[in-house]
Amino acid sequence: MIGRWLLGACLILLCACASKAPLPERSPHLMLPIQLHIVREQAEQRQDWLLVIQQETAGLRWSMMDPLGIPVARQRLVDGAWQADGLLPPNPQARELFAALLFALTPDTELHSNYPAALVHTDQRDIGKRWHIKYRQPQVFDVYMEQGLTYHISPLTGEVSP
Repeated sequence: MIGRWLLGACLILLCACASKAPLPERSPHLMLPIQLHIVREQAEQRQDWLLVIQQETAGLRWSMMDPLGIPVARQRLVDGAWQADGLLPPNPQARELFAALLFALTPDTELHSNYPAALVHTDQRDIGKRWHIKYRQPQVFDVYMEQGLTYHISPLTGEVSP
């Protein structure tokens, strides 16, 4: 019994110590609302999601749902910190995706002031090994993360398939 409790406590501690996704120094200027089609691919499995990013008085609201409209993740980014929005359980993978999308959507003119560690190449940007963004068109891009996880991102209107 004590062994299970100790293992559980260690897991909680490891999760708490996990590195937080980089967030911008200041909220970038985005043309909101933004509606995106997200295709998640890993190990030959594919999931489709819809994401809406909206401005609120206090910050940004991120609402992700499956194609049937069932909520998958809802978060608010307020004063540089993520907050749960609604009754959905915490979703650290969605927070990581949302943070990567904020990095990808940040205008070039604001990138280095918001993300000093960012590296920029022609049609690409990176933050270390954590995120690699490759742009196919201005609002159509791929997000590559560790462990072979890839997201294909396109606007909800005028979609370009991956």
